[in-house]
Amino acid sequence: MVRVVVVAVPGAGKTTILKKLLEKVSDLKVVNFGDYMFEEAKKGFGISDRDEMRKKLKPRDYKFLQEKAAEAIAKLDGDLIIDTHAVIKTSFGYYPGLPSRVVEILNPDAIVVLEFRPEDILQRRLKDLKAEEGVKRLREIEKVEDVQEHQELGREMAMAAANHVCCYFACFKYLEPQKYPYQHAEEAASALAEIVEKFREAERG
Repeated sequence: MVRVVVVAVPGAGKTTILKKLLEKVSDLKVVNFGDYMFEEAKKGFGISDRDEMRKKLKPRDYKFLQEKAAEAIAKLDGDLIIDTHAVIKTSFGYYPGLPSRVVEILNPDAIVVLEFRPEDILQRRLKDLKAEEGVKRLREIEKVEDVQEHQELGREMAMAAANHVCCYFACFKYLEPQKYPYQHAEEAASALAEIVEKFREAERG
């Protein structure tokens, strides 16, 4: 079974990329780590939406939910793409999305970081906020420098996680302006598809 963890900052367009990946690779399942955490948070902590997890939960409770989610995902069969974040920005500061115990439980074959132009990420976040909640949260939009810092920290955290469990690490950067819509999404999906197929070939011997 192939296990690949894919990480990027919020607003990177990872959901679109992974949808395109599924169009390219058969018999592959994408699981969202945050969805598994949210289900546990609803049951155990009365959390009603995803934002509350990072804003209201204490660090020890967040860690507990991460481990419960990892345990549930580790039990799944088949080839998996695990969609998550390498580092989470919280009211307490940055928090590791792949702490030692979690990455040990997941035991991935590879951790892949996707990085994009901060300007594109900010534009995507702004569009999402307008679509979901109007202007009341626009003040939460970060600066280009903040996004750049977040991406750099995520890369470092992902490298540390890969080192901890001795798995492969890759980082794909898409920092030039797109020449056509969804160019970066298509290229990232193709890069991920190539990684999955290489691991499948290795398993077949």
